[in-house]
Amino acid sequence: MALPLVPTALVAARYAAVGLAAYAAWRAASPARRDQRAEDALDDLPEGTGLHRDADGTRGTLRWTRTLRAGTAGPGVEIDLAALARLRLRRV
Repeated sequence: MALPLVPTALVAARYAAVGLAAYAAWRAASPARRDQRAEDALDDLPEGTGLHRDADGTRGTLRWTRTLRAGTAGPGVEIDLAALARLRLRRV
């Protein structure tokens, strides 16, 4: 029984093209700037979500912290997700 190499090669070429494009975009991106004030603000957020509306706009916060372990005493990973958001709409 013959092995169909052409469809397999086309799929492999497609995955290789996507991988090369992602690698080129990753290499071309400039390194992100770290602002210590923003890091401190994210560290100070309380656990949970918050939403505040006033005349200036709407602000939202999110903080989610969990620890995942492999087994009861196995190695673990701590996930700390923190986000700040602001939506401001003005009539011009």
